Amino acid sequence: MTDVIVERVGALGRLRLDRPKALNALTHGMVLAIDQALDHFSADPGIAAVLLTGEGDRGLCAGGDLRGLYDSQGTAFAEAFWRDEYRLDARIADYEKPFVAVMDRITMGGGVGLAGHAAHRIVTERSRVAMPETGIGYLPDVGGTWLLPRAPGEIGTYLGLTGEPVGAADAMFCRLADALVPSAGLPDLIDALVALDPDAGHEGVRNVIARFTQDPGPPPLAAHRALIDRCFAFDMVDEILSALDADGSDFAAATRKTLLTKAPSSLVLTLCLLRLGRGAPNLEACLEREYHASLALLAEGDFREGIRAAVIDKDKHPRWNPPTLDAVDPARIARWLEKRAEPVFSDARTGAV
Repeated sequence: MTDVIVERVGALGRLRLDRPKALNALTHGMVLAIDQALDHFSADPGIAAVLLTGEGDRGLCAGGDLRGLYDSQGTAFAEAFWRDEYRLDARIADYEKPFVAVMDRITMGGGVGLAGHAAHRIVTERSRVAMPETGIGYLPDVGGTWLLPRAPGEIGTYLGLTGEPVGAADAMFCRLADALVPSAGLPDLIDALVALDPDAGHEGVRNVIARFTQDPGPPPLAAHRALIDRCFAFDMVDEILSALDADGSDFAAATRKTLLTKAPSSLVLTLCLLRLGRGAPNLEACLEREYHASLALLAEGDFREGIRAAVIDKDKHPRWNPPTLDAVDPARIARWLEKRAEPVFSDARTGAV
């Protein structure tokens, strides 16, 4: 059992994540099933587009299977899981047929990896999109360090460090989504995609989606754009905290308080990765750095402790090591960012990373 429902309906190849009790958390088996389905859909000339949705009424996907990572010994399980997951994310970004993802309700972590790289990204009025990894001693992976730096100004830095969830308007403002379709209109949208001509292409898919879209209204984060751009422009986390403290506004104070709950090492590592992602040549280069940094966090960082506190014991009181930002060792972070000789995620078009 793979927990992914794969089917062809008319001209639509459908992928339905089917672990609703686990909020469709992504397992290695699900990653492999999706990849295999994309092989079949790619070879089928009758399929106009591929649609990704989540079963149940809680969301598309809450992220990766954290319990599986916690229970694994060493890093062999994580190496295989993340390698295949990240390769799938890169494949979705460059998929040869229109790939449509519906981020209804909760879409976080690995869910953003599947949906955020799609050619056509739909949110609803119920969407909650986030990369909350610094709160569990981890980093915004699955290409998050490629997506977030491409948000306006320092909005992506804010989201990557705080892990704050955003709704439809902000998801579109942050360039994590393309269109708002009301949840009540999703069945009709799917029916219209099913009825597409097999040769509709991206323009045909865009035209269908446009028939069901609504204006999401003003993005709430836009009202704080100037503050975020000013306070998150620094390359050191302690400078960001100082800028927020100096600002004195309620939003700045709340943001600073949120940052102080995150794993100090993860904050420093994430900020480094976001800055590197801003100048990255492609998604694959970001995935490469994320992969090796993720393995380091699992082996010697706070990731297991973060999972313990959030998922296993659920005491919500992680014991970070080190517990404070000023005790983070820069040499340790630099080691986690070291470039490896053999690339794992090469750009199929150029062979580069």
